[in-house]
Amino acid sequence: MQGLSIDQISMGDSATFTKTISESDVYQFAGVTGDLNPAHINEEYAKGTVFKTRIAHGMLSAGFISAVLGTRLPGPGTIYLRQELKFLAPVRIGDTITAKVEVTGLLVEKNRVTLRTTCTNQEGTLVVDGEALMSPPKK
Repeated sequence: MQGLSIDQISMGDSATFTKTISESDVYQFAGVTGDLNPAHINEEYAKGTVFKTRIAHGMLSAGFISAVLGTRLPGPGTIYLRQELKFLAPVRIGDTITAKVEVTGLLVEKNRVTLRTTCTNQEGTLVVDGEALMSPPKK
């Protein structure tokens, strides 16, 4: 299976991925990455933070953006060249996060696609905002 080539992509095209963050997701992400920050894995510690409870790793939400880019738009065969991210609000265990990518630029002669990348929670709050530069697969 191959993703979309640049001639199959248009300005404004978009795709999404939605997932509810479980406690298991947070612990597995901590284990895989080695990010054992107690704000993510220790409820007693997290009660003393500004968030008052554990929060998911910001990069866990960013990983959902990667899932959209690598499986849907542009899709399999895409090369990730750059990602800029702003973490705007906390993601808590139990939140349902929707990652969305939307094509904002096409540079056909260099085979480059620029996409706005966002994550929102179940309340519609923007929790992550950014921009990605991709090289979609060639025909």
